[in-house]
Amino acid sequence: MKNAPVHLFVFEGMADWEAAFAVACINHPRFQEIPGRYGVRTAARSLAPIRTMGGVRIMPDMTIDEVCPAESSMLILPGGDAWDAGGNLEALERAHSFIREGVPVAAICAATLALARIGLLDNRLHTSNDSAYLAASGYRGKPLYRDVPAITDGNVITASGLAPIEFAREIASLLHLYAPFTLDAWYSLYKHGDASKFYEFAAQPA
Repeated sequence: MKNAPVHLFVFEGMADWEAAFAVACINHPRFQEIPGRYGVRTAARSLAPIRTMGGVRIMPDMTIDEVCPAESSMLILPGGDAWDAGGNLEALERAHSFIREGVPVAAICAATLALARIGLLDNRLHTSNDSAYLAASGYRGKPLYRDVPAITDGNVITASGLAPIEFAREIASLLHLYAPFTLDAWYSLYKHGDASKFYEFAAQPA
């Protein structure tokens, strides 16, 4: 992957917890194979501050129109009610250009519905909150739906809104943030509360 920022689309009412694990993995250099290779930049419809669903105030770094696939390593689309209402069209246009140019897009929860509506899940394996949830979009990709927490097909990651940890794991894997054993240890710790693999990791010679 190129050494370019990862862009997180932020918007009024976004589900802030859905991308939180992924953002922490990307921005925290500890245990990364190439520490500090990536950083997260927030992008919104405008530079005005937004409030997340959890009430957190975010001042965007840039507008979504300024985000260029050639200067990005990934576009992350968190969920939120705006997608269900047919909003965030600027972000969808950007997602389409990312996928067209082979730059990864990661969508979770309602953002997957938005991708389905514009046909971006018609020809690739994907998941979401439920197959019936996506079917309501009228998309043609139902045979490629997989009932799993998160999945990657090519440069597109999709996840259920109940799977922020699996979403982060797919993102970390696609960006090659950690060695496989390290990623496995991270997942065991945060998903299952099992720190034993971290102890093994720490005991390994440098």
